[in-house]
Amino acid sequence: MTLSEKFTETELVERILGGEKALYEIVVRRFNPWLYKIGRSYNYNHEDTLDLMQETFIDAYRNLLQFEGRSDFRTWIIRIMLNNCYRRRTKSSFRNEITQDVSDNSMPMFTSPNSDTERVVQTRELGGIIESALGKIPFDYRMVFSLRVINGLNVSETASLLNISEANVKVRLNRAKAMLQREIERTYSASELFEFNLIYCDAIVENVMKKINEL
Repeated sequence: MTLSEKFTETELVERILGGEKALYEIVVRRFNPWLYKIGRSYNYNHEDTLDLMQETFIDAYRNLLQFEGRSDFRTWIIRIMLNNCYRRRTKSSFRNEITQDVSDNSMPMFTSPNSDTERVVQTRELGGIIESALGKIPFDYRMVFSLRVINGLNVSETASLLNISEANVKVRLNRAKAMLQREIERTYSASELFEFNLIYCDAIVENVMKKINEL
């Protein structure tokens, strides 16, 4: 069992609040992929998503005392990310800067360490096709799809995060699926969408830990 697997989120929070600040690195590494998928599903580009992730981890650290364990930590930190995404989206200076970013070549959408060059190229192209298709889905349906399918949250968690009914979650998810091209849905696993490339994980960890050590 690795150090990351050793602690539950509640145990991590208790120990971090008890003074073991270095353990926050585990939190960052554990939730990097989740937050990345949220940012990209919000249609932020790669760089803006990384900024929002860092902001979210800092906000979460500053507000750890408010996490009382009544809800799942994943849901709690995703809510913070969603709030940060929403705030940036509504800033007048940023409204016109959000792009679908399909042509963003700064990182592959997902990678496999055993892939040959041809497969990596095909995978990257497929990632762009899928992201493009999702980017055309209306925002309300895209976010339900992201939380339920890409991030694996249950109906109750999704409803709570989006402040809609569970019935509405189910309806929106069904409609979102219907909007996607059938051939994409048949040939590719939605859970792999917007996979966070580990090459960027260390940079996020370093930046976040540097910031919280200054607090």
